Amino acid sequence: MLEIACFEMTSAETALKSVADRIEFCADQQLGGTTPYIEEFRYLKSVYRKPIFVMIRPKGGEFLYSDMEFEQMKKDIVEFKKAGADGFVFGILTAGNNIDTERNRQLVELAGEIPCTFHRAFDRTPDLDVAIKKLIHIGFRNVLTSGGAENAMKGKEKLRALVQKYSDQINILIGGGVRSGNIHELKSFTGGSYFHSSAIPSYETFADDDEIKKLKNAL
Repeated sequence: MLEIACFEMTSAETALKSVADRIEFCADQQLGGTTPYIEEFRYLKSVYRKPIFVMIRPKGGEFLYSDMEFEQMKKDIVEFKKAGADGFVFGILTAGNNIDTERNRQLVELAGEIPCTFHRAFDRTPDLDVAIKKLIHIGFRNVLTSGGAENAMKGKEKLRALVQKYSDQINILIGGGVRSGNIHELKSFTGGSYFHSSAIPSYETFADDDEIKKLKNAL
């Protein structure tokens, strides 16, 4: 399964027309992804049939949110759910970078049957095994991770361990510098089946159709 992270409309349309299995749609690449504009999402849903997972993140930076920001996250899930979101991507941590069990559970419950992905805030937690068990208990279907490292290649040992121990309970979505030049090695080494990439070539700005096809072919 290949998911393409899309930070604006050009990349989103490229990926949805290409061979990607689904996209993660968000805004503000320089902030690592924030909640996109709902009108852009509605347009994409009106034209394309492939699944679109929506980032729910009111700001960049730390994964700590004020009460007002948390209320906004809840409102966004309700609105995007009404608009036809196929999945949600979010993650809330405590001040000590542990999983905020109660707040994440509230968002997962709001999403209902729509699958939720805990994003790479997971990699900031002090113990990935403790964290992933909490995510499974809360009800997340996917966790996006580079194995706690700067990128997936550096974290491939831990990724392999996560896949071996937990992939029957939660989908390990391998991301962080995943490109056509390394995805085959990552797949072979980790045993993973789920991969996440922006498919943006070096020195480019948008997702590239050829790169998406190379990524998919390497799987």
